[in-house]
Amino acid sequence: MATRRTIRKIVTGSTQMDGAGVKLVRVIGRADVQEFDPFLMLDAFDSLNPDDYIKGFPWHPHRGIETVTYLISGNIEHSDSLGNKGSIHAGCCQWMTAGSGILHQEMPQASERMLGVQLWLNLPRINKMTQPQYRDIAATMIPKVRENGATVGVIAGSYGKTLGATSGDYVKALFLDVMVEPGCEWQIPTDKNATLFIYMVEGAAWFDADKQTMIESHKAVLFEAGEQLAVWATKQGARFLLFSGQPLREPIAWGGPIVMNTREELQQAFQEIDDGVFIKK
Repeated sequence: MATRRTIRKIVTGSTQMDGAGVKLVRVIGRADVQEFDPFLMLDAFDSLNPDDYIKGFPWHPHRGIETVTYLISGNIEHSDSLGNKGSIHAGCCQWMTAGSGILHQEMPQASERMLGVQLWLNLPRINKMTQPQYRDIAATMIPKVRENGATVGVIAGSYGKTLGATSGDYVKALFLDVMVEPGCEWQIPTDKNATLFIYMVEGAAWFDADKQTMIESHKAVLFEAGEQLAVWATKQGARFLLFSGQPLREPIAWGGPIVMNTREELQQAFQEIDDGVFIKK
């Protein structure tokens, strides 16, 4: 019989101001890197007030990580030092590999509702200085699996026999957008030793068979190791994002938008920014 994953930790995060004045919830961050490895950070935003986010994230650098931005509702314009320009629309995902270094800006546009997340995924030591690249994933590229009582959007990895829009080049991450109908149960087999957590977007659900701990919207849950995850939606139904990946178990040196393995590498990155040689040709 498959070992069912149990709740290890429930995280509510904290409201913070970032960028030029964007109000968001930092669900996981620096204090969580060991437990959530290979995931570094998850920022969530849900606002009906454009003043919470339109100041955006002006030009800033990244190195050593991948940023995964997924919008359920809203519009974010972006541009970067590679010459890329575009918009992330509702239902779309942008997977950016910062690698050796990139400068970019992300400017949310006034919308009826701005709802989504940005995940930071660590790059393995061997790939920290890889060539930067973008993977723009349109809503039409994300397969939807509809089954009894649930709809699963497969953004990265695979669900059953359905391959997602990407698999990740460096960390083979699983990223699902799961909607479970009111009162229904949903299960998924999981890689036993992979890190797995969910972020509840809307509604509420139980992840324990005795239904003692209800997880409501805007909370994250980290699970213990196991071969199966089970979810029971309340009468509200539930929508959550599921993230899973093998831990890297590598040292982390983190300074603002740069994440390397040693303090020396971190200092070198900031010195290169000061010297104007951060972007590699």
